[in-house]
Amino acid sequence: MSAQPLRVAVVGAGNMAREHVRAFGALENVALAGICSRTRAKAEQLAAEFGIEAVCDSVAELFEATRADLVVVTVFETAMRGVAVECTRHPWALLLEKPPGMHLADARSIQTAVARAGRKAWVGLNRRFLHSSQTAALDLAGHPGPRFIHVQDQQDQGVARALNHPAEVVDHWMFANSIHLVDYLRFFGRGSVTKITPVAGWDAASPSIVLARVDFDSGDVGLYEAIWNGPGPWAVTVSTSVRRWEMRPLEHAQYQNAGERKLHAVAPSELDVRFKPGFRLQAEHVAAAVRGLPNSAPTLDEALETMALIDAVYRPLAGESRNRRAA
Repeated sequence: MSAQPLRVAVVGAGNMAREHVRAFGALENVALAGICSRTRAKAEQLAAEFGIEAVCDSVAELFEATRADLVVVTVFETAMRGVAVECTRHPWALLLEKPPGMHLADARSIQTAVARAGRKAWVGLNRRFLHSSQTAALDLAGHPGPRFIHVQDQQDQGVARALNHPAEVVDHWMFANSIHLVDYLRFFGRGSVTKITPVAGWDAASPSIVLARVDFDSGDVGLYEAIWNGPGPWAVTVSTSVRRWEMRPLEHAQYQNAGERKLHAVAPSELDVRFKPGFRLQAEHVAAAVRGLPNSAPTLDEALETMALIDAVYRPLAGESRNRRAA
């Protein structure tokens, strides 16, 4: 472990900022160096509660005051591109809360700015770090045969509007919220996406059901199912010839062995009880990534592949399959 503490700064002071502060603050050899937010009073409150060293009024001031190794960006989707690009002007690494942009073009603009500045950037795809996800992935690694990944999504734009999300965010709600589910296709699916076959396409004027088959060059096959403006679960199943894993709700894993009818439940992790699920382990991996140590933190480039997959699944379709290069 490095003798010097990893210095972490935060942009934003809302609920996600609090969860990141709690997670990073619980790590050894990490210092919560500073925070800035458009609402200074909220930043001051978090600073007082968690012992954050500096409260600043801008990104530039935040860097000058902290000389942080990592900045965690937890702003609204409408502000993400501008704030992230501003952060690339300073020599720290970035952790962007998901989604990394309001839509794919936004995310690609951030990716370009990060590359031009020579920065390192990761995205907070915390569902990958749920104890349920990690346990299933570890077990599945021991079964080399093909996988069938079934992802069930449910979204409601009316609910998003009722929560006062801006119209442009609601219009791109599949990026803002379905990223939680679509990313599971890439987390459990091995290799690159080679083909996306629409079954039921996206209709922005009357959202209802979206279905798409996703093929990987490893031989794995995914099925994405989304129910819009109607009831449905958030659930993921991964089936092999030996064992089937099920996460419903996502934080709880259970498995079924070949030749059995019963399900075996996996006990929850203490970290997913004490912290927002996935955040504590995610912080550990991001801290390791910044230090150049082995880690599984998803990079911005990896997150762009998920954003590209969302864009492809939700692009208005003519009802025929499309071969595509991996994002």
